[in-house]
Amino acid sequence: MWLLDANMDVHLLALLQQFGQKTEATTKRGWAALNNGDLVSIAVKEGFTCLLTQDRLFADAAARALKAHPKFAVVVVHLPQRLWPQYQESFKAAWLKSPISPTPGKVIHWPD
Repeated sequence: MWLLDANMDVHLLALLQQFGQKTEATTKRGWAALNNGDLVSIAVKEGFTCLLTQDRLFADAAARALKAHPKFAVVVVHLPQRLWPQYQESFKAAWLKSPISPTPGKVIHWPD
């Protein structure tokens, strides 16, 4: 199960579901204010395996948490912020070219 960080558009929930990914949002869980390390720890405890974020500094902040939770993955999404319809098209095109494939215990950057 994947988790969207607070900086990701919640509209992605429906799109990721279409791609077969069960996904929830930190904002809908009330976790938006958690720091990165605490967010990883609570997400793992709740059964999540991957976090999608736009926070490029997440890798530094979550490094210790990933060592403690080697089955969890972080995906840093590198798509320009746009209004939802344009962002959805960008995300969808990037996914169709190269779907997100999280690596447990690692921070990956997508799309390549």
